[in-house]
Amino acid sequence: MKLDQFDFELPEELIAQVPLENRAASRLMVLDKQSGDIKHEIFSDITKYLHKGDCLVLNDTKVLPARLFGLKVDTGAKVEVLLLKQLNGDQWETLVKPAKRLKRGMTLTFGDGQLQAVCLDELEHGGRILEFQYDGIFYEVLDQLGKMPLPPYIKTQLEDQDRYQTVYAKERGSAAAPTAGLHFTEELLEEIREKGIHIAYITLHVGLGTFRPVNVDDIEEHDMHSEFYRMSKETAALLNQTRKQGGRIISVGTTSTRTLETIASAHNGHFIEGNGWTDIFIYPGYEFKAIDGMITNFHLPKSTLIMLVSALAGREPVLHAYEEAVKEKYRFFSFGDAMLLI
Repeated sequence: MKLDQFDFELPEELIAQVPLENRAASRLMVLDKQSGDIKHEIFSDITKYLHKGDCLVLNDTKVLPARLFGLKVDTGAKVEVLLLKQLNGDQWETLVKPAKRLKRGMTLTFGDGQLQAVCLDELEHGGRILEFQYDGIFYEVLDQLGKMPLPPYIKTQLEDQDRYQTVYAKERGSAAAPTAGLHFTEELLEEIREKGIHIAYITLHVGLGTFRPVNVDDIEEHDMHSEFYRMSKETAALLNQTRKQGGRIISVGTTSTRTLETIASAHNGHFIEGNGWTDIFIYPGYEFKAIDGMITNFHLPKSTLIMLVSALAGREPVLHAYEEAVKEKYRFFSFGDAMLLI
């Protein structure tokens, strides 16, 4: 398939710059993935579309304040570092801007020397392997010096850093939020439980793939970066039980979807406890083995995310739904509105 087949016109004013005051007040487009029919709702009304015995799967990853601003020790030049993936100990895969003049062996400093980093290796697309040096606990230093790694299309400073975290965020390690989950409140989750709908948690730490555009005309030639995932014994048992009893598995976000499909694909549609790295790339033609529906936000044109959504509900119905979203002035991307494909 060609990259241009996933393009659409998006007015810049529809890119949400700030989150709504009430998380659950976002709009919700419901797309019937069989018929292509569209309904317009408010996110807090999502329980109308969930049945007793269904299971919602949430990604409980927690976003690190992974953006650091520092200086090159030798020249005093300003540098920006985005932590992507912890490797061994204090070694991290990072994105650096500007990266061109940061060579192997050079040292960076942050916060008046509170944190330092030595460049160990140079990767493509501005990637660098850095080893950090500090006193105390790394994550405490990061909490003091780091900023939330908001996507580049968000130009407005975030006043409350927690608004780029889900209310159930728990496992530290992401370079970006699993944004479909930002719409849930504690009250809405409780309402869902009271209706007899199960809630399961998995972990996928969002990494470089989120920031990397597709740069090939033939999408099948695109290489996905790998991301770490974990599924507990309890979640695996709950998902297998849900499937056995005829309930639907509904993933919250593309990250949950990729984790579930990775595990189910490896075990004939069955779920087991485990962890590992996934580079699964889901696009039209893929046969889903894990999920029956998905909650997601509205994604960038030509992105791997819109390709995944198109694999679930069909490219033409999805692009028609996106045209409708533009016409109805839905809010797009991380702080935008939501879509339920069911």
